Amino acid sequence: MSKLVAGAALGPEQFRVRRADLIRYAAASGDFNPIHWSDRVARAAGLPGVIAHGMYTMALAARAVTTWSGDPTSIQDFAVRFTKPVVVPDDDDGALVEVLGLVKDADEDGRTRIDLTVTCDGQRVLGMAGATLVTADA
Repeated sequence: MSKLVAGAALGPEQFRVRRADLIRYAAASGDFNPIHWSDRVARAAGLPGVIAHGMYTMALAARAVTTWSGDPTSIQDFAVRFTKPVVVPDDDDGALVEVLGLVKDADEDGRTRIDLTVTCDGQRVLGMAGATLVTADA
């Protein structure tokens, strides 16, 4: 893992989410809830349209963390609260999820705490988001 120092700002990492991504994620996860592919069903459920799977959005945030750390095995702890859905329009642009990080703590034992800000269209979609990283030799 590259050296992450307390106070360092990380990102932004941006991820374009399109309907085809939701279909692939549904196939991989087994979550075929129609709110993730049918505008009619999503609206009937009170949503503004098709939404991304919450776990998919969470995975994008984790991907940003592993990009910054340089080591996908470095995440020891990862937690979020789902605060707003990522609405994915049925067009070529889809939705843009942006992840920013702030290194809160980096100790001598190789543990690093990163607080995350995850937004879509200027709205926080994940709250209380953060990760704890450890180096392999810690």
